Amino acid sequence: MRFPYLPWNVPAEDRDRVAVRDDRVELTYAELDAWSRAVAAQFAGHGFGPGSIVAVMLPNRVELLVAMSAAWRLGGAATPVNPAFTENEADYQISDSGADLVVNLGAGSPTGGRPSIAVDDLAYGGPGPAPVDLHGDELALVIYTSGSTGRPKGVMLDHDNAEAMSSMMAQHFRLTVDDHCMLVLPLFHVNAIMVSALAIWRSRGQLSVVGHFSASRFFDYVKRLRPTYFSAVPAIYAMLAALPEDVRPDTSSLRFVVCGAAPVSKELLERSQERFGFVMVEGYGLTEGTCASACNPVDGVRKLGTVGPALPGQTIGIMAPNGELLPAGERGEIVISGPTVMRGYLNRPEATAETIRDGWLHTGDVGILDEDGYLRIVDRVKDMIIRGGENIYPKEIEAALTSVDDVLEAAVVGRPDPVFGEVPVAYVSLYPDSAVTTADLMTHCRRNLMRAKVPEHIEILEGLPRNPVGKIDKPALRRSLQHT
Repeated sequence: MRFPYLPWNVPAEDRDRVAVRDDRVELTYAELDAWSRAVAAQFAGHGFGPGSIVAVMLPNRVELLVAMSAAWRLGGAATPVNPAFTENEADYQISDSGADLVVNLGAGSPTGGRPSIAVDDLAYGGPGPAPVDLHGDELALVIYTSGSTGRPKGVMLDHDNAEAMSSMMAQHFRLTVDDHCMLVLPLFHVNAIMVSALAIWRSRGQLSVVGHFSASRFFDYVKRLRPTYFSAVPAIYAMLAALPEDVRPDTSSLRFVVCGAAPVSKELLERSQERFGFVMVEGYGLTEGTCASACNPVDGVRKLGTVGPALPGQTIGIMAPNGELLPAGERGEIVISGPTVMRGYLNRPEATAETIRDGWLHTGDVGILDEDGYLRIVDRVKDMIIRGGENIYPKEIEAALTSVDDVLEAAVVGRPDPVFGEVPVAYVSLYPDSAVTTADLMTHCRRNLMRAKVPEHIEILEGLPRNPVGKIDKPALRRSLQHT
């Protein structure tokens, strides 16, 4: 089976088109293919082959995509690792994924005890293996997402998933060879891989990888690169909307922009559209659904406050607790079916069976479908905090806090934030006669958690509030934040 997003499947007439660039390098489709071929030969020298997994721990740069393509050329898969992870967090993902090889920044970078290749040592040029004949059910990506137990789970996405998602995105956005995506989201997220990279590659357009988001420099990139679209999270739009009023950039090249990965207010959407002249389309999805399941159309009826209708080929339902699908206007759990639903969680059959039931992906989110099939997100069943598009589960932070000997209990909730949407706030109770301070706890968190997971505030209480059945009353903690 041929997958159009693979660089070696690009037809001859398109091979000289620009495929991807960053601040250091620009590659045509032919050059991208050649580099991935050379790196595949290097991987094969380490015993990498069909069924192998490479962990790629790099900031946004072309080499991350080259390494991913090299793995696919050999019939393997990639697991992109957040470059902001601490050694403990990175080693966990590398080990849990069963990675056979690691590509990273070099000396001092986590390897999980696996063989590693520094990014600057990646092969370039020379012969390489012919691509294997990939099948749709072969693993393409293992993307890690936090689980309700606080231990990140590997979402297994195969090439059928990637083919379906990239095809749906290209069709929904009507992408052509004339489109140019400016990638600003981190490439360890499925959104950046699917919406920005694979969708544009299968359309033979060009991709510009921006290494690090900066609100002050963002529109300089837009002016210089002249992209036709980008995908971003609400926190980015909030920071752009907060720029001085005299910042009036030229956005005429942008055909549309995408907002997703976290809840966004109708006010922010309206303010961004009016100020910058964007055609903004809000979407919704999960890593477990290969990124997107609903999205407002670029051309057609866009309903602010909704995330649009189901993408072609997918079905969105609203389900009652008894498993009954509810009619329009009724509130219930959002469930999804279609070819983008993940293969499952790596080595977690019970979690997979809990999440995918009777062909439906259970999102844990509450929503309403209107009479036109447009979805409105109402709430989240789970306690997940979404900080600037980064999914954070309180239990992971709570586990870090309770690993301190003096901490008796910990509870983490999300506090509304005008820029990031939500930020984590922690409440702890201590053992009697403890001398630990909030500064001590903050230092411990910074040492053991990536920056986005470090609480914005830690408060020590004599005891945590309880509900009638004796559980920690997190709703009460959230309510207390509304009065501070």
